Amino acid sequence: MKKIISGLVMAFMICSIQIKADVKMPRIFTDNMVLQRDIPLKIWGWADANEKVTVSFNGQKVNTKADAEGNWMVKLQAMTFGGPFDLTVKAKNDIVLKNILIGDVWICSGQSNMEFETERADHADQELVNANIPDIRMITVNHQMIEKPARDILSKGWAICNAESVKHFSAVGYFFGKNIYNDLKIPIGLICSSWGGTNVEAWTSMETMDTIDNYKAAIEEMKKNSFDKLMADNKTKTEQWITNIESNDKGTIEKWYQTDVDLSSWKEMNLPQYWEHAGLENVDGIVWFSREFYLTDDEAAKDLVINLGTIDDNDVTYLNGQKVGETKGYDVIRTYKISKDKLKTGKNILVVKVTDTGGDGGFYGEPEKMFMETLSGKKSLSGNWYYKAGIVSKSPVIPWFSPNVFPSSLYNGMISPFIYFGIKGVIWYQGESNATDAYKYRILFPNMIQDWRNKWKLGDFPFLFVQLANFEAAAKEDWPVLRESQTKTLSLANTGMAVTIDIGLAKNIHPTDKQDVGYRLSLAARKIAYNENIEFAGPLYKEIKINGSKVIISFDHAETGFIINDKYGYLKGFEIAGADKKFFWAKASIQNNKVVVESDEVKSPAIVRYGWSNNPEDVNLYNQEGLPASPFRSGVW
Repeated sequence: MKKIISGLVMAFMICSIQIKADVKMPRIFTDNMVLQRDIPLKIWGWADANEKVTVSFNGQKVNTKADAEGNWMVKLQAMTFGGPFDLTVKAKNDIVLKNILIGDVWICSGQSNMEFETERADHADQELVNANIPDIRMITVNHQMIEKPARDILSKGWAICNAESVKHFSAVGYFFGKNIYNDLKIPIGLICSSWGGTNVEAWTSMETMDTIDNYKAAIEEMKKNSFDKLMADNKTKTEQWITNIESNDKGTIEKWYQTDVDLSSWKEMNLPQYWEHAGLENVDGIVWFSREFYLTDDEAAKDLVINLGTIDDNDVTYLNGQKVGETKGYDVIRTYKISKDKLKTGKNILVVKVTDTGGDGGFYGEPEKMFMETLSGKKSLSGNWYYKAGIVSKSPVIPWFSPNVFPSSLYNGMISPFIYFGIKGVIWYQGESNATDAYKYRILFPNMIQDWRNKWKLGDFPFLFVQLANFEAAAKEDWPVLRESQTKTLSLANTGMAVTIDIGLAKNIHPTDKQDVGYRLSLAARKIAYNENIEFAGPLYKEIKINGSKVIISFDHAETGFIINDKYGYLKGFEIAGADKKFFWAKASIQNNKVVVESDEVKSPAIVRYGWSNNPEDVNLYNQEGLPASPFRSGVW
């Protein structure tokens, strides 16, 4: 009987403990974080209804009480930079967060070029060696699209900057933060909240999107959905589909990875490129690729490394009939170390099985990313490969279930949960996904900036963005209009733009020179956020004057003069047109700190433009500070 009573008492005690809710804080608050200096700070979380909560930090102690729903918030007085400090939250349980710094916090947001990881950037090995900077702290917000503002982000928390932690952090964010830190020598916090391939509408709140024509219906439709259920269903269907195609893949059944496979029925494809660009249009499923390479006796006697660049989506790689690597993820660089026991003197056969789960598929990126590292040095693996489809099957991925279909879905999941967190400003790299409707971007993008500023209630904080780099065929003109829309956004207070028209890659939408991007953003920050007396932008079109057959162009941000980045001294990239709207390449020269352009084909010019294509390969106008001129046109008909 005594044991029964004791058991009941114990059960009651356990039940009582479980009923009480521990005080909690959102995931933006963890060990190693950076809190914003020089402004009052909001610290918040959740507890039992009406529970007393005490927050202590850096000599300050503030008491509060949770409301009827269990929400609580305190405000700390502004503090100068410093640390490390501990933050303590006391209620029915205690939370202690350690090693906290006070400095400047920057949000790093946008799409894939902001997500692009440091280990994929140029000279990554050397960059990582020099990345031990403990006063820089970083947090990555995991992907989360949701139909209403989320209570919390998904994240593993803040990390101290070192070679390992920065490897998978935003390269643009890191290089920006490193430049700011080297200039100011104060703690820098970087919050990366990005999602590849997303449009600006997804990052704007429902309240703002609801005021823009043609979005109200989409907002209402989004509110009716349960994204958790849609994602779960989508995941289940995709996993079942992958299992099915794996079971029925002819290449796996017939062992196309073996060295004696007859390639006479296989076709050739020049790699890297998406297979949709090489004849396999709208193909999801599994495609096999094969090529030979040759090794000398000495090369075959040493381990080697094979680099295949990035592959969309998953690969299994074989060498001489043996599996040597496997990777899942469209944005992961494939690097496989091959032991010498798998190598042969003379001919070796490399086979890659690629699975695409939707959208574009296959190898992509730059040719120089495909190579093998042997005893004799690098040998290219780009060029012609044989290929054959193992199975073609339409992916079940719901085509309409993406952030780009649901305005505000990423704001809800990846921005809204921390709008009370103090920040210095934002750096932004996005626009590629809005290029097909580039004129609308000049409304959407400024609205998003104002939206974030209204939500944070910190005034017109600095908002610095990257103009789209050069990419793709020069004849297309959707990206120039998007760049123009970005430039027009500079009419908003405390905005700055990093021009990258000279550091893109024609065949890769993800340029690997992220160092210059971060540096140019940091120049804008030093001027706009920190009020340094520096030139922070390249020449920016101001106005034209027409004198007969000549067009005289004036620029801002060129007070100290120009540089022509051409070994022969020729200024390129300018076109002029008359009333007939036909553009001709123009002769251009620098006279009295202005650019003068003319063409024998245009006797009465009306308009001039510069760098007006997706991939203007000949633009070469810079200011004396070495910053490139922004593409422009002087007007439209």
